[in-house]
Amino acid sequence: MKIIISGGGTGGHIFPAVAIADALRQKDPSVEILFVGAEGKMEMERVPKAGYQIVGLPVVGFQRRLTAKNVWNNLFFPFKLLKSLWKARSVIKSFQPDVVVGVGGYASGPTLRVAMGMGVPGLIQEQNSYAGVTNKLLAEKASTVCVAYEDMNRFFPQGKIKNLGNPVRRDVWDNQATAAEARRFYGLEENKKTIVLIGGSLGAKTMNEAMRDCASLAAQYPDIQLLWQCGKLYIDEFSKSEMAQLPNVKITAFLERMDFAYAAADLVISRAGALSISELCIVEKATILIPSPNVAEDHQTQNAMALVKRNAAVLVKDVDAKNNMLQTAIQLLDNQSQCNDLRQNIKAMGKPDAAENIADEVLKLGGNNQKLGA
Repeated sequence: MKIIISGGGTGGHIFPAVAIADALRQKDPSVEILFVGAEGKMEMERVPKAGYQIVGLPVVGFQRRLTAKNVWNNLFFPFKLLKSLWKARSVIKSFQPDVVVGVGGYASGPTLRVAMGMGVPGLIQEQNSYAGVTNKLLAEKASTVCVAYEDMNRFFPQGKIKNLGNPVRRDVWDNQATAAEARRFYGLEENKKTIVLIGGSLGAKTMNEAMRDCASLAAQYPDIQLLWQCGKLYIDEFSKSEMAQLPNVKITAFLERMDFAYAAADLVISRAGALSISELCIVEKATILIPSPNVAEDHQTQNAMALVKRNAAVLVKDVDAKNNMLQTAIQLLDNQSQCNDLRQNIKAMGKPDAAENIADEVLKLGGNNQKLGA
């Protein structure tokens, strides 16, 4: 069986895509998998490192914020889209997939549009609680739409929806590290309550500024330690701050082992990307979510509210982070009953078998297509 997996642009698309591919290989080692991504995006580096072949399309996104640079880039959008559609058709004719999978990102639109137009069954994996424009358009011809949240019939035909969750990295759900081991790995004290702040690989400016401005508050609680992942864009600036010099604060650009970071944490402060939320559900951590306001359709707030409504996380708005983020975290750590409730409720939303279940749907579609002689 031959399978194309298309999408990328961010880790939130790439990690689920690779997890699905790994699950497919585990279930059927004979499958041939080809990734289709966007030229110049991170999938062109990450996917080969994961052991898979990838082809790049010259596609770019249409920029909604109309800066002078974006207006100029948007002028080239139709030409690059047409070129991407032509290249996608060439790839599909050459590879002849039995099924095509779209995980979101610039490349998934033209790839799935062309493939499904040529009669190849398509599966969409929508990570967020608010569906993207491309996936809503593609769903009309897709055979199956895999989602991670309830009430997604607002965006997709009910009969096509499978609520299977978001695939997460194997090291996250297979983590055996104790809190003490994980804290030693990051140079933290073994027995102190620990807050882990995750701003993503590039970092989150507002969250970093909120940490920087709370040095006096953190100093009042020496029995609480903080692991502060500030991102490679901000490490030089914030590592010089008063906050970063406190003995109960450890600042780092990257979290080299996410499984250890989660294991070390009594409480996590995070953006509300779909992948981050899915991982937090698996590791069962009391969580404060700070949705990024700089995303399409404010989908991170929608993601966060899906948890808040179930008392599975606490929401702090981005605009309130400087005044409330760390104070809320410290108060929450002092309320063991609330932390226990949050952990139990977020655990109930976790789907550790998401990659395997989605892989089953992919193989089913591909098998049916082979039976039809396509």
